[in-house]
Amino acid sequence: MSVDFKTMNWLNPPPASEERDGRLVVRSGHHTDFWQNTYYGFEHDNGHFLHSWRKSDFTMEATFTGRYEHLYDQAGLMVRHDAKHWMKCGIEYTDGARHFSIVVTNQHSDWSAFRLDGDFDAISVRVTRMFDALFIQYRTDRMEEWRIARLAYFPPNFAELAVGLVFCSPQRDGFEAEFRDLTIGDPVTRDIH
Repeated sequence: MSVDFKTMNWLNPPPASEERDGRLVVRSGHHTDFWQNTYYGFEHDNGHFLHSWRKSDFTMEATFTGRYEHLYDQAGLMVRHDAKHWMKCGIEYTDGARHFSIVVTNQHSDWSAFRLDGDFDAISVRVTRMFDALFIQYRTDRMEEWRIARLAYFPPNFAELAVGLVFCSPQRDGFEAEFRDLTIGDPVTRDIH
């Protein structure tokens, strides 16, 4: 089911956000991020997150673009219970290139990333929650099929979760992203192959 951005709520509103022809155009604030402890030793919970609430298993999808120019510029999807239990996934700029990045946080953050080679403009990301798991998929505007990025554990005892769009710029302000075609509904499938 397509989601109207106006019905959603901000955690840490950005300095700029505007809806244009069904697309949400946003710009990040100064040194924003979501991270808990691991390796770096800090706790950041000031990234921008536009969300609605979901009480059961679901599939969420969105397509987005970004002006990835500085280390750790990032945009994508988030599933969140609280500051210590969440998952974010999407594009993150590191080592001079766009990477598909996933951070799963259960008290401490766990980061995985792989470089996305090839030319593309937009990427679509899909997250399916099934009881104790998050199944994460992606495809660029140059791909026809969905690809598996990760199957991650996520605690099943959280009855209600905030789900939606996330973007951050840990090294600067002014990162620009554009989101479109956000849908949240019943799980599309349990099959992963």
